[in-house]
Amino acid sequence: MKNFSSHKEILTYLKDAKGSVKELVQYYLNRIELNKELNAFLEVFEEEALHKALLIDEKIKNGTAGKLAGMVIGLKDNIVYKNHKSSASSKILHNFESLFSATVVDRLLAEDAIIIGRLNCDEFAMGSSNENSAFGKTLNPLDKKRVPGGSSGASAAAVAADLCQLALGTDTGGSIRQPASFCGLVGFKPTYGRVSRWGAIAYASSFDQIGPIAKSYYDTALVMDVIAGPDEHDSTAIQNPPHSFLNGLNTPTDKLKIAYLKETIESDGLNSEIKIAVKQLIEKLKANGHTVEAVDFPNLDYLVPAYYVLTTAEASSNLSRYDGIHFGYRSNNATDLESTYKLSRSEGFGKEVKRRIMLGTFVLSSGYYDAYYSKAQKVRRLITEQTNAILSNYNAIITPTTPSVAFEFGKNSKDPVQMYLEDIYTVQANLVGCCAVSVPFGKNQEGLPYGLQIMVPGHLDHTALAVAKQILPENQ
Repeated sequence: MKNFSSHKEILTYLKDAKGSVKELVQYYLNRIELNKELNAFLEVFEEEALHKALLIDEKIKNGTAGKLAGMVIGLKDNIVYKNHKSSASSKILHNFESLFSATVVDRLLAEDAIIIGRLNCDEFAMGSSNENSAFGKTLNPLDKKRVPGGSSGASAAAVAADLCQLALGTDTGGSIRQPASFCGLVGFKPTYGRVSRWGAIAYASSFDQIGPIAKSYYDTALVMDVIAGPDEHDSTAIQNPPHSFLNGLNTPTDKLKIAYLKETIESDGLNSEIKIAVKQLIEKLKANGHTVEAVDFPNLDYLVPAYYVLTTAEASSNLSRYDGIHFGYRSNNATDLESTYKLSRSEGFGKEVKRRIMLGTFVLSSGYYDAYYSKAQKVRRLITEQTNAILSNYNAIITPTTPSVAFEFGKNSKDPVQMYLEDIYTVQANLVGCCAVSVPFGKNQEGLPYGLQIMVPGHLDHTALAVAKQILPENQ
């Protein structure tokens, strides 16, 4: 059985090749077993997936199957699934079993998708390399000496290695787009509120979004049509029904008006091969009749500091619930209430999570709140106004997704600041709340992929893939 490039090919296989969903699931189970060294899956739902495949095969025969029949999906370990374990790749939630499913999970299952297992990630989605998981790092299938990106690194690695057709991840500051870039895939971060966060284990609640990592624009649009939309469980969800992503993808567009942030292209930190490729793309787009203009964004250097002040503050609050009392890990060495709190959190959380909790607690503390947290909120507002002003005059903003290709394990892990700068191009969309997608753009001399990021105005998510299709049609 071949590596299917899109769900269209799966449907052709099921219809014309007279294949079955059961055979399809078994193919992916075999692939997972052959690629265990990648450490992408923390748990595989083998029996359940095969049983559901038989039921869906019957539905297909009866003509009652949902629009995702035959699509095998992996689930990032911070998106809960009823009666299944969800640990956010943290020792503090090891063996925790959810009592309910995330809204996105219910919507996928309702359309007959098959969830084949839960995927590794940076602990509580905090990281850019998938090196922070309590259950070991995930390898990049394109080069096993390199990281797959983070925090949804295993979601990208699983799709790139053909262990599933599509995976869901979460994106707080680039955690879908950066792994997609490192693994040569499409990674879609919706507008904040376009997809319900109900059932996503929170890192930073005003930043987090769930979205797909896929091989094609088509699969991305198909799944977004299923998971996007209002949700009574999530008060931050956009209440207006979304436009169809598939219709948007197939709607012809006029010549585009595109902005690029001059500071991102001229940055000394941008890999020279990526810089050349972006400049060549700009000239190609102009030659094809599109308007492409440089715009100033002098606050680029404030994106990452503002992002980390605000997200760590929210993390400090969100993760206070994991205390060794209510649920999750409890230290066996505790002797009283105080030691239960201290030891359970010290032993249960990893180094990076503890670093961010401490930083967040500091910026929220008396005497520092106004100096850091309050100021960062003002910077966020300024960045939002400036970005929206640009997007009001252009169809999209393009930037590199990442400043480099996938880096080798250990290269940035000893320098938190250098690791945080991996997010320099992606955090803007989360600070603003707008939609952004990373699409495969090119490869360096070593054959390692890198992505192009496309940001579109808030609530116009359905146009992002259409713009991407027009700029880089080869990724359909």
